[in-house]
Amino acid sequence: MPASTPSTRPNPPQVILGIDPSLRGTGYGVIRTARPGPEALALGVIRCPAAWQRSRCLARIATVLREVIARHQPDACAIEGLFFAQNLQTALLMGEARGASLLAAAESGLEIYEIAPRKVKQAIVGYGAAGKPAVAKMVQRLLHLTELPPPDAADALALALTLAQEHGRFSLTPLQRV
Repeated sequence: MPASTPSTRPNPPQVILGIDPSLRGTGYGVIRTARPGPEALALGVIRCPAAWQRSRCLARIATVLREVIARHQPDACAIEGLFFAQNLQTALLMGEARGASLLAAAESGLEIYEIAPRKVKQAIVGYGAAGKPAVAKMVQRLLHLTELPPPDAADALALALTLAQEHGRFSLTPLQRV
């Protein structure tokens, strides 16, 4: 049987961790792919007060994500890809938070996929320039959540949902593994 047939493709992840990194508010979301549709297992935002030093925030991000990974044992991780930031300081802080997040996921041996923000919005809302409220509302609908998730957690759940969609179908643009 040829290697490209669907029956020889690796099994898609069953539990996926999504991470939307930010120094002061890293969003995370864990979903399980299930029939008839995916379900949310956990979601939250890792908040760090403005008074905290960056190093303390980075340690907190890594610690909380390690706890989430230990509790839910995800098969894969989807993290927001780099985007163009007009402010260099913002880009550096985002990179540091992203590094702490990647470290926690990599230590656990997770397969890590980077997904561009526009691709996530396109997959979830159908429009690559959709705003955070539209993403949050669609995530709420797709996961049958009783309340609208916080924006950073909604973005993390959207990343996880996008990875689940991409593993469930043939894609012309393969996902970027980190």
